Amino acid sequence: MKKDQLCKALLLYAVTDRHWLQGRTLAEDVEAALKGGVTFVQLREKDDMALDHEAFLTEARQIQALCRQYQVPFVIDDDVDLALEVGADGVHVGQEDMEAGLVRQKLGPEKILGVSARTVEEARLAQQRGADYLGVGAVFPTRSKADAKAVSHETLQQICAAVDIPVVAIGGITRDNVSQLAGSGIVGISVISAIFARPDIEQAARQLRQKTVEMLQH
Repeated sequence: MKKDQLCKALLLYAVTDRHWLQGRTLAEDVEAALKGGVTFVQLREKDDMALDHEAFLTEARQIQALCRQYQVPFVIDDDVDLALEVGADGVHVGQEDMEAGLVRQKLGPEKILGVSARTVEEARLAQQRGADYLGVGAVFPTRSKADAKAVSHETLQQICAAVDIPVVAIGGITRDNVSQLAGSGIVGISVISAIFARPDIEQAARQLRQKTVEMLQH
């Protein structure tokens, strides 16, 4: 995917979390988010809710089919082998996961590789080792990742200025605070609860997308 296409795709990046399903399927929630205007989807299964391999594989294929239907990139968190098995568009890894250079070797040159970063040094290294985009945060306090360390808005700006690849802000972002990210240099935002914890997922995605577009125009 070309850089300009990736920048547009990263506008509203949704990360799945089955914590809020309340009897619905993950596929139903993802489709509602896609209908609301989500532009990128990451399938993430937290360790405390881990599925066995076959169940995870089935789920990944369902979500991938939806993303293809809506022409939205689909990546898997951390699990490089599963991503290759289902033919996902790519993988996102954190600093504690497989090293970015090794992930790139396994994925090949065409797949999307996203890497989490909290410092300018981590960001530059990720770019050198083949990352296509960075997820930087937590830019606000977040309950979705209890171990997420804060990244100041000044550091976010410094990271955006230090790399040539697109950056999305992550962590605690809502429709009420997204405007505070204006001028940081990001191309979009990545969220979990701001969409999937809302009673009307489709409407939440639509409103958040509009607020993000407005933020990026300032």
